[in-house]
Amino acid sequence: MDSTGLKRRGLMYVLSSPSGAGKTTITRALLEQNKELIISISATTRSQRASEVAGEDYHFVDIPEFNRMVDDGEMLEHAKVFGNYYGTPRDTVESALAMGQDVIFDIDWQGTQQLREMARDDLVTLFILPPSARELESRLRNRSKDTLETDIQIRDRMSKSTDEMMHYSEYDYVLINSDIDLTISQAQMILDAERLKRRRLVGLSDFVRGVADGR
Repeated sequence: MDSTGLKRRGLMYVLSSPSGAGKTTITRALLEQNKELIISISATTRSQRASEVAGEDYHFVDIPEFNRMVDDGEMLEHAKVFGNYYGTPRDTVESALAMGQDVIFDIDWQGTQQLREMARDDLVTLFILPPSARELESRLRNRSKDTLETDIQIRDRMSKSTDEMMHYSEYDYVLINSDIDLTISQAQMILDAERLKRRRLVGLSDFVRGVADGR
């Protein structure tokens, strides 16, 4: 709430990209720069990695529990990626938006499509492109030193990246990540502008009538 007494409804800020294009780095930077921004923690059926913390990185569930959540309408979106299921629990996101808190999502185009069907007015979507296929493969190979991915897995990710990038036109904004600092700055500018959209101000019509009436 600002000095006028108006409240702002939060927004859902979706960042998507092929693996290695930089969306995770950009997401982390935006979270550091915006104390009113929280990340949506996905539920997943994949195995927990040694460096990950349950409830902070992901909600780790088995397949029967994941299917139950989907069947009971507890997911805003869900998709199968590289043989594992991922989804966004509904309650936490909807509560945050109602309190004027923004939620950032690190999801793929399939999840983005589902969110658009359910929450169009709350949604802002950004697709991150790599500067070239060669640079993308280089980033994936550098990252594989930590994730221990094989050449076959890297080639699989490169193949999937081609399909993912063809969905760029479904997004509100597209940035080419040639310079990570510049891309972070541009992603922040998009967030700042979207926060000012008229439709996000709760009670604006009453405020305007009050001003017009001399109150």
